[in-house]
Amino acid sequence: MLNGLWLGFFLTAALAALGRWLIGGDTAVFAAMVESLFAMAKLSVEVMVLLFGTLTLWLGFLRIAEAAGIVDRLARLLGPLFRRLMPEVPAGHPALGLITLNFAANALGLDNAATPIGLKAMRELQTLNPSKDTASNAQILFLVLNASSLTLLPVTIFMYRAQQGAADPTLVFLPILLATSASTLVGLLSVAFMQRLRLWDPVVLAYLLPGALLLGGFMALLATLSAAALAALSSLLGNLVLFGLIVGFLLVGALRRVKVYESFIEGAKEGFDVAKNLLPYLIAMLCAIGVLRASGALDLALEGIRWLVGLTGWDTRFVDALPTALVKPFSGSAARAMLIETMQSQGVDSFPALVAAIIQGSTETTFYVLAVYFGAVGLQRGRHAVGCALLAELAGVVAAIFVGYWFFG
Repeated sequence: MLNGLWLGFFLTAALAALGRWLIGGDTAVFAAMVESLFAMAKLSVEVMVLLFGTLTLWLGFLRIAEAAGIVDRLARLLGPLFRRLMPEVPAGHPALGLITLNFAANALGLDNAATPIGLKAMRELQTLNPSKDTASNAQILFLVLNASSLTLLPVTIFMYRAQQGAADPTLVFLPILLATSASTLVGLLSVAFMQRLRLWDPVVLAYLLPGALLLGGFMALLATLSAAALAALSSLLGNLVLFGLIVGFLLVGALRRVKVYESFIEGAKEGFDVAKNLLPYLIAMLCAIGVLRASGALDLALEGIRWLVGLTGWDTRFVDALPTALVKPFSGSAARAMLIETMQSQGVDSFPALVAAIIQGSTETTFYVLAVYFGAVGLQRGRHAVGCALLAELAGVVAAIFVGYWFFG
């Protein structure tokens, strides 16, 4: 799928350039495309410089959190909820511990740790699956919630904004939190409807109701604030939560007698290794998208969408953020590249760039998650997994657009 998407970018750009040359007489289009290749290759390296530092720093602190038992404590806290949501999984089964550990790691932004834990959880669930080529209810719920990607700290998005010169990289903290909450809620409700899950179970309600009431009350409070006050609050909370967690990790680690410096260095080394492996993917996608933009194909597609949206009378400013949303289900690297390209072309603090950042943080890459998690255990029939995951992704995108207008419109 990723091969076809990447090849499609170049072929579409080539066709658009030929059209501009043969029909419009624009002979400079090919020079612009070649120039964009070198410009995007340079930009990829510039992004990677900050990415090295950010991942090294953050994974160092997160390793302290792991060593201090914070992730394990969160996993035990979520255990009773997942026992109710996955009734076919016996109490005490290893899959439940791995599932809760996976979601705890995702919530803290421990993507590097969450994926291998998630694959182990899927294999454990497969041992309970009576039909080895068809996804079970528990596997579908696990996948959809992973695809909805409830992450409390979108550090990578903050990093991209910082690299592009944003005055306040954490400005999108609250909008992303609201959008990703919407996608996760829709994902859970859609699976619950398909599987007839008892969401009114007292234990489930004890987990979900306080969170829903807290989120609803928080949104009611936000509704009383002006746009300037919303932006200021998002900035304050983003920076406060980020630095507060770092201090919390250090204090808990010290109290648990963790060698915090040694743990930080160990995690930082892992962050360096992760970052250097991302450079080829970033160059590949940014160059493909740069050529697509330089050929005029991307602008032509967006103008068509803008015209259709304009017929309804809606505000069309969000259209320039849609490239990130359109490729997000297929490729995380393409979506990241689209986000960076939007920041470059529109301005890092422009409305389209802010909405694109919220979209990027609202969900995961549906088809990638599907391929990795189901492919790891040989599942060929996903049943309602794809539909529920795409519905959650759509909810995240719609929520991101509305929240973008609410905060920055």
